[in-house]
Parts: sequence; C-alpha cells; structure tokens
Amino acid sequence: MTERNKMDFSRGISKELKEEDKQEVHYSSYLQLEKVLNSQLLLSEKHLGKKVHDEHLFIVIHQAYELWFKQILFELESVCDFLLESIMDEKKMLVLVSRLNRVIAILRLLVDQVAVLETMAPQDFIEFRDLLAPASGFQSLQFRILECRLGLAMHRRVQYGKHGFKAAFTAGELQILDEEQKKPTLLELVQLWLERTPGLESNEFNFLQQYRDAVGKFLQAEKESIKKQPGGNAEQEAELLKSWEKDKNIFDSILIEELHNKLMSTGERNFSHKATLGALMIFLYREEPRFHQPYQFLLALQEIDSLITKWRYAHVMLVQRQIGSKMGTGGSSGYQYLRATIRLSLLYEYNHIWFSYG
Repeated sequence: MTERNKMDFSRGISKELKEEDKQEVHYSSYLQLEKVLNSQLLLSEKHLGKKVHDEHLFIVIHQAYELWFKQILFELESVCDFLLESIMDEKKMLVLVSRLNRVIAILRLLVDQVAVLETMAPQDFIEFRDLLAPASGFQSLQFRILECRLGLAMHRRVQYGKHGFKAAFTAGELQILDEEQKKPTLLELVQLWLERTPGLESNEFNFLQQYRDAVGKFLQAEKESIKKQPGGNAEQEAELLKSWEKDKNIFDSILIEELHNKLMSTGERNFSHKATLGALMIFLYREEPRFHQPYQFLLALQEIDSLITKWRYAHVMLVQRQIGSKMGTGGSSGYQYLRATIRLSLLYEYNHIWFSYG
C-alpha cells in the first residue's frame, strides 16, 4: 500500500466514525485529568488538620518524576526490542538514536527539575517530613526497573540500611522486579550488537592487528619523545615514564584478550573483548558513512549514563541541604546512602577507553 493509499484509507475510516463516537474524546477525559489532578492528597491536612503549603509541591514533583520514568521505560523497551533482532536493519539505527535522544531530553529535564524542589526551604520540609515515614524514594519501583533495564547488576547495588535491596518492596513489587531481571538488559543487548560490528571479522581487514600496529607506533614515539626531553631532569622523566607505562597497561588490557577477561571477572569491565573492539572500531572509523549512526548511538548511551549520574548527584546535594546527616524516612542512612550511589555508572570505564584510546 502506497503512502497516498494509506492516507486515503485513514480518511475513509475517519468519515465512517459515528458523530457520537467523535464527541466521546475530550481533552480532560483523554488525559484522565480528574484522576491526575485529584491525586495530590496531603498528609499534613489529614494528620495535622491543616495543609502544609510545600507538601503539595513535594507530591507534584515526585508524581512528575514517576510519569517521566514511565516514558523512559517505554522508550527503552522499544530500543531493546530492536536490538533483540538477530540481524539489525541498519535503517533502524536512526530510530534508535532518535528514541535515545528523547530519553536524554527527559533526563535533562529531570536534572533541572531538582531546582524546583530546591525552592522548598529545609524548615518548610521539616513541617511534614515526619509524616512520610516509612515511605522513601528508594521504594520507587519504576526507578529500580530502569536500573535493571539499563544493566545495573544486583551485586553492584548499595546496601539499603541494614537490609538488602529487596527489603523495601512488597511481594507484588518483588515479583515484577524478578520478572524484569529475567529479561536481557540494554547493556547485554548492546554488547551483542557491538560484537556484530561490520568489518570486525573480515579476511580483507584485520582491525585488531591494525589497531595493535598503530598503538605500537604511538607508544614507541611517545617513549622516544620522553627520552629526548631537554634539561635532563631525571625526576620529571621518571614521572613521564610512569604515565607512559600506565597508558601501555591500558592498551594491553584492550589488545590482549586474557587481560581484558581478567578485568571482566573482577567487574572492572562490562563488555566482552569483542564488543570493546567493536566500539573502538566505531569510534575510530566514525567518519565512515556506515558508522555515522552507530557512533551517535554510542554517544547517546554515554550521555544517558552521565545524566543519570548528574541526577543522582543533584539529588544528593538536595538531601544534604534539606536534612543534613539525618536518617532517611525509609530507614536508610540518607545522605550517606545516596552519596554512595553516585558511583553506579554503567559505562564509566568505557567512556575513558573510547575517548582516550579510540
């Protein structure tokens, strides 16, 4: 069916709709505004007999977060569905990049949204904070699903108070989380996709050997340059050689599969050796037309990882400002717990490798 035929078909269906059916769709009912706008139930009014003004803002902000989490999960699910295909149609890369860019735009909004919550003074938060216990942001099921879908492993999670990660959720929520953990994560699917990078395995072109030769020449030139430093400062030369040795070790961990696998076994690397080479190839040959969209895809993944870290940090600073070192309403250590979550980057080591050694 041509695009024009599709349009004519669509118009035909529209004309056949009964007049009363058309009138059923209304802005308010379509968006379920009666439910949404009446779901800000203030505990201060119920328990203190008066409304604490800033509690309304607190509820709206967190409800907005949950709606945006839902949209992010919706976008990521579609991206994962594309990546699940054993043979990726490269024409779909534009769609993947577009949807990841949408996630990026939402995450930027979420980071900026913290500034709205910062307009609430600590004294105003104290007026209703005790009423929230034992509720906590840690109990956000959607955010935990988001972490799972992105690829945050259970063993990397920060301990929640004196209990494990699952202590904060109901039996029904735990079932949902368990089902989510059975699905392939975005990180796993990206690894499989990278392992299929075009040209990585070719009789005509050996990328690993080409990269190894280029690295060898680069390291040799760097070492000779250090040796030729004017002034003969032995201490400075020793420091430069120490830095050179560090670079060489990182290159070795990329070039030598056994070293890479050892780092994977200790959790210092997430991607397989082959996937890492695929990513390096995309970064090194990003000006080639076939790698334009894959390169943008990897950049989008890095930006998502970075923005989640920024959001965690903004949240940490907000909590420190609001409650200081007090315990969280859900029983966690509050600021200390949130501060520990900042290091939960999924692609930190690869950001360094791709940009510094790609």
